[in-house]
Amino acid sequence: MPELPDLQVFSNNLNKMFSGKTLKKISIENKKKLKNSVEEFKELEGKELKKIYREGKELYFQFNDKNILAMHLMLRGQLYFFEKKNTHKYAIAELLFDDDTGLALTDFQGTANVHLNPEESKAPDALADEMNTSFLKETLAAKKTVIKTVLLDQHIIRGIGNAYADEILWEAGISPFSASNKIPADKIKDLAAAIKKVLKDGEHEIKKEKPDIISGEVRDFLKIHNSHKTESPTSARIQQKTIGGRKTYFTDEQELYK
Repeated sequence: MPELPDLQVFSNNLNKMFSGKTLKKISIENKKKLKNSVEEFKELEGKELKKIYREGKELYFQFNDKNILAMHLMLRGQLYFFEKKNTHKYAIAELLFDDDTGLALTDFQGTANVHLNPEESKAPDALADEMNTSFLKETLAAKKTVIKTVLLDQHIIRGIGNAYADEILWEAGISPFSASNKIPADKIKDLAAAIKKVLKDGEHEIKKEKPDIISGEVRDFLKIHNSHKTESPTSARIQQKTIGGRKTYFTDEQELYK
């Protein structure tokens, strides 16, 4: 599943490719997950696409009439550039612009989806200014849940996925099995810093390795959540267990608070 750094790069590249163009036609090919009617999507036709940006784990396409088309890739969603006609299978939605260039969202599992004008979330984005030490101290004090589960909860912090949660917790030196309300104040400060650092570093690495990417995942640079590595950068053995059905990578370097 693409995570926040991937989506940051996708949105930057998509913005270069499509912003300023007028949407000539939108086609909804898979209607199973629709929250809006096809007719509502059709109202975007003839509108200029002002910008594309990321919010949490979604891509937002904002048009000049202030309407927003939100796109969630889910686990297997893929984005493809096309000219005149999409030839990729398993299309969910297709956007064709006035210069006959287009973007197709596909998913062989059929779970990727599009919807209009999403409600504003009360949970801060992982890169937002309000996602800081103070926010984490207040939030974690009320949570007995293990810290990795909290980081993955999109109703608490938006944008962090499984792989980067492991990277963040290793960077902060906190075991993913730690009780959230037992983590001391100095480590919460480290966690707040690690969230921003790891996510921004991830975006930088993806841009460096695949600067034009609009789909897929780049993961080979990850230090801990990496099936090809057996040791951390500081030579500790990387271990693997499951938390909430998700593979979790960690080392004994990370302090367990319980």
